[in-house]
Amino acid sequence: MDAVRVALLREVLAGTEWLGATRRFAGVLRGSVVAHGGGLLLVGTPEYEPWHLAAHLVDEAAWSGTPELAPTLVRQQPRPSDPAHLAVGPGRISAARRGETLLVVAPEEPASLLERVHDARRAGVTVLALGGAGGGELAAMAHEALAVPEGAELDLDSVQHLVSAAAGENAGPPGSRRGFRDRLSRLTEALTAPPPAPW
Repeated sequence: MDAVRVALLREVLAGTEWLGATRRFAGVLRGSVVAHGGGLLLVGTPEYEPWHLAAHLVDEAAWSGTPELAPTLVRQQPRPSDPAHLAVGPGRISAARRGETLLVVAPEEPASLLERVHDARRAGVTVLALGGAGGGELAAMAHEALAVPEGAELDLDSVQHLVSAAAGENAGPPGSRRGFRDRLSRLTEALTAPPPAPW
């Protein structure tokens, strides 16, 4: 989803709690990785790997001048033939330590994932959770959680787009490349707004 589509999605969601919730969550994510100089691990479940979020965070890291946002995608079942950046397995979560951030994107909560997340938290890792209905074990373990229940106005993929876009915002000094994207986003919002009502 590009900046124009994110801007349109934000316009549609104006007045809902989603914009504030995704921006708060993204702010915690950005604050955690920037404060510790990086070390973002991104993991899903065997049935749901957050490829898109990983790609968007890499883009936001480059555009915002915040390299700490670029995650290491941890896959549940990498193959030996996978390229190095796709061959990081769940053992990486076990090796995580204080100062690292673990972002878990999980529509459900497999027991094996919960065990690893629990161990990572005990090792001092900051745990963030995105997905599920909220109120489960993962949300209880997380330092910050954003639930995306079934039947909500947005699906998990759309929420990930909003979180990744917001994570790259307000990063970098004024006049940086991020400033240009902010101006472009505002221009897009102005151009796609409905015309004022005639008097």
